[in-house]
Amino acid sequence: MHTQIILLLLSLALSIAAFSPADHYLIDSGTAASTVVDLDHRKFTGDGSSSTLSSTKSLALKESNPDPNLSPIYHTARVFTKPSDYKFKINQKGSILVRLHFYNFDFKNIGTTCHDQFHVSANGYVLLHNFSVPKRNPRIKDFVILVDDEELVIRFIPVDKTSFAFVNAIEVISAPNDLFPIEYVSSDHNTKHAYETVYRISVGGVKVTPFNDSLWRNWVPDDEFLKLDDGSMKSVRKLHFDGRINYQLGGASREVGPDNMYNSARLISSLNESIPRVNLTWVFPVNKGFSYLVRLHFCDIASISIGMIFFNVYLNGNLVYENLDLSSLTRYMLASPFYADFVVDPEKFTDAIRVDIGPSKMSMPRSVDGILNGVEIWKMSNTMGSLDGEVCVGQLESKNQSGGQMSRLLSLTAAVCLLAIAFLVMRRKTEAKNSAGWSRVPADVSEIDLKSSYPKSAVVNV
Repeated sequence: MHTQIILLLLSLALSIAAFSPADHYLIDSGTAASTVVDLDHRKFTGDGSSSTLSSTKSLALKESNPDPNLSPIYHTARVFTKPSDYKFKINQKGSILVRLHFYNFDFKNIGTTCHDQFHVSANGYVLLHNFSVPKRNPRIKDFVILVDDEELVIRFIPVDKTSFAFVNAIEVISAPNDLFPIEYVSSDHNTKHAYETVYRISVGGVKVTPFNDSLWRNWVPDDEFLKLDDGSMKSVRKLHFDGRINYQLGGASREVGPDNMYNSARLISSLNESIPRVNLTWVFPVNKGFSYLVRLHFCDIASISIGMIFFNVYLNGNLVYENLDLSSLTRYMLASPFYADFVVDPEKFTDAIRVDIGPSKMSMPRSVDGILNGVEIWKMSNTMGSLDGEVCVGQLESKNQSGGQMSRLLSLTAAVCLLAIAFLVMRRKTEAKNSAGWSRVPADVSEIDLKSSYPKSAVVNV
């Protein structure tokens, strides 16, 4: 009887603690169906029966021979031949998750000369520029946008009069407060940043699907990014943990990282009395010209006792954590997650971001000498508010519009954008001239305030 009461109370506590976003829109484009259930058992509303679609110049298309292995949200599409909007009422201002689904099946009824190249903007940010989707290849574009208005407007803009834009499904979800603190979206000289997910990696594990993630994200394995040489093979291994991940109040939540990501890892371990002199290295190709937010996830699922693991963390060859002790950062509890955030400036890398972990001076024989559970990398919008090229929102519709007054207005807007580009280039040259190799905030791990709770993250500029 007591056991049943305890289980009931635990179930009730979990249901209360479950993430319930203030804004949660799941839109299936190109259908009037009131409910479409995807492969992860989520209920999408057809845009034909929703008030979010404000365009009247669009086509609703349906796949004539749909792939049964694909989610039903990819069986239909909304096609636009003119700039068109989806408008979402926002109840909770702040960081909003925007997820766009694209699947280019054989679009008929739109002419053989049309091509699918288009732009996407949202509340002043350029999300996609000259974007196209290969046929029969589903694509998901994942963004975080700061919305300080009562409405989020996602605009689809064909590149010119011979092109069309399309979308298969849209997700708009209020982000948890601890996922993107407000200082992240307005940190650089009062510039409000938008973010695009570039990589979301489960280190040492299998793919984590939206069904196993409270924010409905995909986490992919790290195999293709891991760089191992013959000398490190014996000291490096994968680990899967069958126990419970100990999320703590004030620490990383399930929305920051799911159990199925934290319960796997790659680690470096001593095989005998000698400490291995090897590093674990991951390399992630990225586009130049943007800053990137790198989030590293740690969870000590390997140690049998607290205070047994010390290691160093490097980013692009810079030592960003020395003698990292996860026990002291998680209130001396094993299997408790911690994450650290780093901002990488565009002048500090060539075409890739490199992450290394390795033994430190405090590492001990016959113990774990390094561990990593997950990696996330987001592209940050530039000073023009763009996540895709040096272009501002005012330039996106210039080729699609006509008329003298509109042309003059767009020319003026384009001139302003060109001035912004010139300012951006001059600023980058100045920063490159004056900047050091990297700087850390706080100056040292020991300066993190541990009085009320252990830190969810530590922000470091690299």
